[in-house]
Amino acid sequence: MDPGILIFLTSGLFLGWALGANDAANVFGTAVGTRMIRFTTAAIICSIFVVLGATISGAGAAHTLGKLGAINALPGSFMAALAAAVSVYLMTKAGWPVSTTQAIVGAIVGWNLFSETITDQGALIKILSTWVICPILAAVIAAALFKVTTAVVRRAKLHMLRTDAYTRAGLVFAGAFGAYSLGANNIANVMGVFVPASPFTAFTFAEGWTISSAQQLFLLGAVAIAVGVMTYSKRVMMTVGGGLMPLSPIAAWVAVVSHSVVLFLFASQGLEHFLASNGLPTIPLVPVSSSQAVVGAVLGIALLKGGRGIRWRVMGGISMGWAVTPLIAGVVCYVGLFFLQNVFDQPVYRPVPYAVSDQVVERLQKEGIDAKVLSGVKGEVFDSAVDLRRKLKADTSIDEKSRDAILAFARQDTVSLSEERYERLSAGPLNSERMATVVGMSGRVFAHEWMLKEVLAAASPAWQSHDATPGNRTYNRKLANDFAFVIRTFRGIKR
Repeated sequence: MDPGILIFLTSGLFLGWALGANDAANVFGTAVGTRMIRFTTAAIICSIFVVLGATISGAGAAHTLGKLGAINALPGSFMAALAAAVSVYLMTKAGWPVSTTQAIVGAIVGWNLFSETITDQGALIKILSTWVICPILAAVIAAALFKVTTAVVRRAKLHMLRTDAYTRAGLVFAGAFGAYSLGANNIANVMGVFVPASPFTAFTFAEGWTISSAQQLFLLGAVAIAVGVMTYSKRVMMTVGGGLMPLSPIAAWVAVVSHSVVLFLFASQGLEHFLASNGLPTIPLVPVSSSQAVVGAVLGIALLKGGRGIRWRVMGGISMGWAVTPLIAGVVCYVGLFFLQNVFDQPVYRPVPYAVSDQVVERLQKEGIDAKVLSGVKGEVFDSAVDLRRKLKADTSIDEKSRDAILAFARQDTVSLSEERYERLSAGPLNSERMATVVGMSGRVFAHEWMLKEVLAAASPAWQSHDATPGNRTYNRKLANDFAFVIRTFRGIKR
């Protein structure tokens, strides 16, 4: 194992610690703040279920974040994770609950600006919109659930001690589920940028039970999260649990459940498939802020009660933290990348050229783009996507849709199907037929991703996408994820 890789992983561990210190408040803050559960008990339960969620379900999380920018050098991954960790740590030290997703988004955009990589505006807008939708949805769910729960409790006419016991048990189970969801949904934010360069290899410790390199990496990150929970989460727990507004035990339970439901709605592929199969509108699988969800839930309960008791100064501080976190992460990442590259002589990104070759022109013509439109860039090689986009924008005859297609097909980042990476490939998510197809192409080199995709589809029906219907959405997404795994495996991250 290369010691250099382990050094770069330390920023991911720091980010995991910061996430645990901050986001544990989202699942147990209300319980601790209302004195229904002791901090030590909450921290132990949260740590255990965060680790379980990260190692069992972390690898299957859907990430729109990947579309914002693919960090292609390990020092760049190190700085992005470090920038996100610093911003989360600063907010945690101030006692404000913030989102690791927000921090990572800011850091990735900072890397994009430094490396002259184009930020996908559609993906960015989708993520930003969830920062508004998430707390509103959590508030609506919490208000409805609180109304139903209080009505049931009044009708049941339980003894005070029995009500107290049921509430404590409910807070424990809701917190455990929330911690599991936190690990499953946020571990990729912590260690996802390091997956392509994971120093671990898959191993089998029981018959038929294999732990992949990604799962080992997620376990390492989850342990860092657990340490953050145990050592530094109490202050933020108290802010969420009692600083925003006084909460009754039942209100605390409602807030945690509502928070967990929102995480589930934005992360469940099964739910999306069910809705799509029945012709219903689907919820985008976008990583959302657990901090925003739990704060939205608390506000929903407060507004149902007429808004009394809300500490608006605390709410203002939390909102300011949400706005400032991605900005801090982006600035720290950009400045840090400059120092890594110019002072420490580290390659923080691999330059990816864009070539409009004859093959690219031919492929673009299949997309309906006239060859005459491409005459101004045909045969040229550009140092970055920004350079090519600047040239395309100068030609008024090329519309936005055609520009996007040219940028997509001209990207020249070589994929080499080398046998030395087959061990990592075998530990991935490919089924036997897809695996066999890739293995059968050993030694081949492709200058563009789309070339490999078309060759795989021609070689096996297993690599062919289905019609873009709601019922096929899950299959096509799995196919896209498998192809992305192949690309990561054979392109790798060079240091």
